[in-house]
Amino acid sequence: MSEKLLTDGYKIQIGESFDKVREALKNSGREEKVTLLAATKTLSAEVINYAAENLGLCYIGENRVQELLSKYDALRRDLLHIHFIGRLQRNKVKYIIDKVEMIESVDSMPLALEIDRQAAKCGRVMNILAEINIGAEESKGGVPKEKAREFVSSLEELKNINVCGLMVIPPVGNSEEYIKYFTETYNIFVDIFEKKVHNNKDGCVLSMGMSDSYIEAISCGSTLIRLGSALFGKRDYAYPDNSQ
Repeated sequence: MSEKLLTDGYKIQIGESFDKVREALKNSGREEKVTLLAATKTLSAEVINYAAENLGLCYIGENRVQELLSKYDALRRDLLHIHFIGRLQRNKVKYIIDKVEMIESVDSMPLALEIDRQAAKCGRVMNILAEINIGAEESKGGVPKEKAREFVSSLEELKNINVCGLMVIPPVGNSEEYIKYFTETYNIFVDIFEKKVHNNKDGCVLSMGMSDSYIEAISCGSTLIRLGSALFGKRDYAYPDNSQ
């Protein structure tokens, strides 16, 4: 894990980055409807805690089980809501089931069944998002868009899972392409969760938009954006994944 050092210069840098993102949220007119989640892969607990204590960071998303476990005890968990946003193997569910508030990347029934089983053992109901592979990319997780409704219906039958909405990672592209994929995802989201979206005062979660696409995602109805480099600058990753 390549970590940023919390120097005075870096504090200024991330402070300016948070201000820039929040200004964009304000200008979108949807500031109150969008949750800012920091994708904290490779970041030390020190950096994360600084952002929580000084920059108003409330939500973080971790991509790797081992990395989350290595920093978990040092995090200011009294200030933070922790999500898991990366590819999750079934045999690792047991390690995070009592440590996160939401698993956003549920992309198969076998994984969902294991989450349900582990949640039952802990006596809790786990909030999850159904991940949709909106671009039909073989390298990414998620169910095909054509099976989204069927998948959500199957998830809703599990007693120890609460299906809160959808999560998507679109193919990398330009602004027009992002808008196309996000609009399509939003339409699927409303089609599946229409009653909850309109009747639940808290609504449902549509997690879409990352550092290169969050402006487009907000304009297309996202309720949660997952930002890494837009907040913390470019980072060196030990190995690639498709979550940030």
